[in-house]
Amino acid sequence: MTTKHFELTDYTITVDGRTLHRIRATRDIPEQGVKAGELGGYVESEENIWGTAWVLGDAQVSGNALVYGDAQVYGDAQVYGDALVYGDAQVYGDAQVYGDAQVLGDAQVYGDAQVSGDAQVYGNAQVSGKAWVSGDALVSGKAWVSGNAQVYGDALVSGKAWVSGNALVYGDAQVYGDAQVSGKAWVYGDAQVYGNAQVSGDAQVSGKARVSDNQHVLTLAPIGSESVSMTLARQKPGTQQTVTIGCWTGPIDDMTAEVERRARKWEGTEQDKKRWRDEYTLAEKLCRTRMTMWEQEKEPK
Repeated sequence: MTTKHFELTDYTITVDGRTLHRIRATRDIPEQGVKAGELGGYVESEENIWGTAWVLGDAQVSGNALVYGDAQVYGDAQVYGDALVYGDAQVYGDAQVYGDAQVLGDAQVYGDAQVSGDAQVYGNAQVSGKAWVSGDALVSGKAWVSGNAQVYGDALVSGKAWVSGNALVYGDAQVYGDAQVSGKAWVYGDAQVYGNAQVSGDAQVSGKARVSDNQHVLTLAPIGSESVSMTLARQKPGTQQTVTIGCWTGPIDDMTAEVERRARKWEGTEQDKKRWRDEYTLAEKLCRTRMTMWEQEKEPK
């Protein structure tokens, strides 16, 4: 059994009914640049730290959480529940890692970011700002999730992909390569965004979309009486092409019927109603022109 490199002191704090002790190094820890006698952060028990890992500042590790390897938790960060932080991973700032979440490798979680559930952040990935990675989501490679973005469900963000702003990536969606998802964009379902593609604004990419180029997604906004967004994203071959208008998603062949359904609730002059119909007519024509271009391309995977 590895000899412990720290001891619990009598300096304590109480967090959610749990007593946490500030730690003190009992020997030099060259891997962390720590000298014997230096005070660290707070842990609930000696079982919260193994290897040459270190907790410093006012950081807290509690419950069954474990920090090991050469990992660091510092600042005002919190690691609790059954979470694991290991390898050369770093959790700092006001970040929180909890539940059964894992942060490993050279990954970094910082700012006010949260990683929870069964989510994993690994490789050289970063989660920062007020971003939240949860559920069974995976963030790996050199991917970065920042801002107020959320990645959850069984979603995967990898490679050098960047998810930022107020973007949501969820379901079984994948964002990888050098792709970027930003603004208030949503990527969900079985959609994949990859290559150098950028999805932004109010775009909603769903279904079995395969977006590897900026021309593979078309967003029009505001449109119609409700001033909603309309998104068309290239779908996997053999899959029906759909379009999203506001909260409605359906086959593009049903778009005219959907517009007529909406038209029954429109309030405005006859001139207004004509203009809104004309907008949707032109939008559908543009969508079909884009679809024709996609049909001439090499099939996406």
